[in-house]
Amino acid sequence: QQEKEDLQEKLKLREHLSETAGKSEATPAPSKNIDLQMKQLQCKLKNSSTEITKQWTTIKSLKKQVQEKEERIWELQAKISQLERSLTMKRHLIDDLRSHLKANQENEKTSNETLESLERKMKALAEDKKTSIDSLKQRFNVAMKEKSQYEQMYHKAKDELEKKDLKLTKLESKMIETECAMIDLETAASQQLHGLARQSAQALETLQKELRLTRDKVEEFKTFVKTLTRELHRSIEELRIKIKLAKKKGQMKACTKGLSQGSLQLAASILNVSTTDLYEILEEGDDEETAKTKMEFEKDKEWLQHVQKLLEAE
Repeated sequence: QQEKEDLQEKLKLREHLSETAGKSEATPAPSKNIDLQMKQLQCKLKNSSTEITKQWTTIKSLKKQVQEKEERIWELQAKISQLERSLTMKRHLIDDLRSHLKANQENEKTSNETLESLERKMKALAEDKKTSIDSLKQRFNVAMKEKSQYEQMYHKAKDELEKKDLKLTKLESKMIETECAMIDLETAASQQLHGLARQSAQALETLQKELRLTRDKVEEFKTFVKTLTRELHRSIEELRIKIKLAKKKGQMKACTKGLSQGSLQLAASILNVSTTDLYEILEEGDDEETAKTKMEFEKDKEWLQHVQKLLEAE
């Protein structure tokens, strides 16, 4: 490429020189040497251009080869990575197989030991079987003897059963007769029971009526007793009040004998009360009698409550 550029520059210079020579009148026509040089340069240009085209083709082919080789390298690298993975997997498998082999070898050892122990047990079992067979033969002989005895007993029991079956048939016939008699008795008893039930129902109705009457009488008695006790309590209170008033009137008469009616009225006017209020003020002297009357009233109330409790009880 550099040679081509140099030649192109030289050609441009020669063309410029030829143009300048053609323009100038004083100078003669270009010489033959310049033409030859031009031709040589053109030939060189052509040769260089052909070589360049050849080199370009070789470069393209080389690039293609390089790309193909790179692709091949990538494929080979992928294969190598796969082979490395497979190698690691195979190594792991080999390690697993080795561990399995070791385990199998240990299992074989244990199985061999168990086989030996089983063979010993088999020998012991065979000896035990021989002894058990002998004992079974002896038992079989004893069982055969017992069988003959049991057969004799069976025949005897069979004869006894036949006799008992005859007795059972007789008993069943008797049972049927007794059942018929029982049914007759049950019918008669049921009829009698129905009659008794009717009589008892009628008796119950009469008893319920009597109970109602007695309850009414009891209620009447309770009301009578309540009213009687109240009346007694009221009459006793009235009598006590009358007795108290009579006593007080007697005392007042004794006190007011010396006083005249005018003096009493004068005292009432001074105190600004009526003559009756004055009598009551004069009556309030005896505290012991009032306390006694209060006690008697409380006793009367207790007696009333006691009577009511008795009536409320059953």
